[in-house]
Amino acid sequence: MTCSTNNPATRRYMWRFLATMLFYALFLILAVWVFVHFRPTGVLAWLLALLPGLAIVGQIAVFGMYLAEEKDEFVRNLQIQAMIWGVGATLALTTGWGFLESFVHLRHFDLVLIYPLYCALTGISYGLVRLRYR
Repeated sequence: MTCSTNNPATRRYMWRFLATMLFYALFLILAVWVFVHFRPTGVLAWLLALLPGLAIVGQIAVFGMYLAEEKDEFVRNLQIQAMIWGVGATLALTTGWGFLESFVHLRHFDLVLIYPLYCALTGISYGLVRLRYR
């Protein structure tokens, strides 16, 4: 696998992010497999259920490391703006959905979908923020 960017911070970010995604996939597969085959209870069940979340914490840490290592202030500013819009959109959508659940009995929004929603909205926001500077 090759990374086609000349930016060292971006290259390190991509490799670190790939590693955390692999851990996420492995932890999730492990947790599902153990729950399906052994139906653990107690502390083991709690630890297995939280295991994939550790990889997400790793992804967030990796992105923080990228922001600290990125030398280009403009690129760093674009990323931060996209993250803020992603957080705001995620909060607005999930809060609105929560009110709909409470008042009109809309289907429950699974909490495990919030982080992927945030990532998608941050990605969309990044594209829109970049358009502003063309």
